[in-house]
Amino acid sequence: MIMKVIIVAEIASNWEGSVTKAKKLIKECKKVGANAVKFQVWRAADLYNKKHPNWKEIKKSELTFEKIKLLKDFADRNNIDFFCSLFYPEAVEFLNSLNVKMYKVASRTCLLKDPYSFDTLQKVARTKKPIIISMGMGGNKNKIKKIFSQNKITFCYCISEYPTALNKIKWYEAKKYDGFSDHTLGIIAPIIFTMLKKRNNAKNIIIEKHVKLKNSKGPDASSSIDTDELKQLVYHIRNIEKMKS
Repeated sequence: MIMKVIIVAEIASNWEGSVTKAKKLIKECKKVGANAVKFQVWRAADLYNKKHPNWKEIKKSELTFEKIKLLKDFADRNNIDFFCSLFYPEAVEFLNSLNVKMYKVASRTCLLKDPYSFDTLQKVARTKKPIIISMGMGGNKNKIKKIFSQNKITFCYCISEYPTALNKIKWYEAKKYDGFSDHTLGIIAPIIFTMLKKRNNAKNIIIEKHVKLKNSKGPDASSSIDTDELKQLVYHIRNIEKMKS
């Protein structure tokens, strides 16, 4: 049996407010074999204080609906899936109008403490589309499951530290999940996770990894791999997929 691994390139703020850089990232991620690219759709003032040390960079990386459509259309033309983490209800409606295939629920949203978190989750639930959920910051898993009773859920093992030290990963816990949202440096952790799941005869898993262009200076750059490293990650994971159990 061949395992199927969906490799998601989490671009997050690494497009640095430049549509040109975002398109380059999308194209490079497709070129090296990623299955999907993911962005984050939030309003800076909802989540961050203007006194935040990275406020200018955060505000600059705020995705407007116009830019979302440009990037979704570009991803479609390059034959790579496009989806987003969403942080306010109107964004769910807009993404749904663009026929995205799935959604991501971020760790912080599961805490239901940000403005509009609960309304956003309810909107996502009503789409009945597949969702990927990271719960690295905690939250009530049973409550989340109840909200998404009509959706196909993939929970991701996640530690919300940027970057995460490799020795902090509890592999006996991680292997219970069908997804891994990884914030460690390099590509070792997702390879280990894939090997563990292969050994347990998993059929389908999801790997999410922050990806940047070389010399990126965005807020997420310190915990991201570049596209050359992504190429290596894809190569190793595709080989693991083909291994006999």
